[in-house]
Amino acid sequence: MPGPSGNGAVTRSTLRQQIADALRDEVLAGRLQPGQEFTVKEIAEQYGVSATPVREALVDLSAQGLLDADQHRGFRVHEYSFADFRGMIEARRLVTDGMFQALAAGLADIAPGDEQRLTAALAGVRRRGEEAQRAANAGDLTVLIGYDLRFWRELGALFGNAYLSDFLHRLRVQSWVCTVQHLRRLADLRGALWSGHTELVDALVGRDAETARALVTAYNTHSLTLIERLTGG
Repeated sequence: MPGPSGNGAVTRSTLRQQIADALRDEVLAGRLQPGQEFTVKEIAEQYGVSATPVREALVDLSAQGLLDADQHRGFRVHEYSFADFRGMIEARRLVTDGMFQALAAGLADIAPGDEQRLTAALAGVRRRGEEAQRAANAGDLTVLIGYDLRFWRELGALFGNAYLSDFLHRLRVQSWVCTVQHLRRLADLRGALWSGHTELVDALVGRDAETARALVTAYNTHSLTLIERLTGG
């Protein structure tokens, strides 16, 4: 039994996050399909854990919009429509527009030491972008999703507003959940996936917010066109 130090609560919280992350990855990998139903008991048995952290993890994923809770039947993977995806794209655009403007302004008017730290941070984001590009060009969707989420999470963190960074990350997870089921139907994804990550970072390092916005606009248009074609719009 956990003592007053609270270690038991920490362990449970960590397990809760691990289960949530594992289930999110199952959805992103297409192993849990939109509309698929399951219960707390089934997931607890699958992972060999108690029901409490599983229930908490499923509630967390429901709050993130990835699952739907049914009081009598358990949980099911949320089914997104093309209209939902269009809304996500618009929300992402509003966030990134503000982020790029702020980053460009920051790069233009900060102390030399801060500029060096920001440039170093962008170099780290660029390395993540290089991995994402390699995966996109190879048509490796699973690897791309992992690096793409890290790329945008780290880029968003440079904005300095944790709320907007978390919101952007949630939008990007939802976007991938919405599109992955359709993308995995394509036999060969080489050349079909956006791979402008390093160009985007280079534009920001060059303090060129307009080029950064143009790259993201092209990315959004590409994504909408592709998913509209795959879903029938």
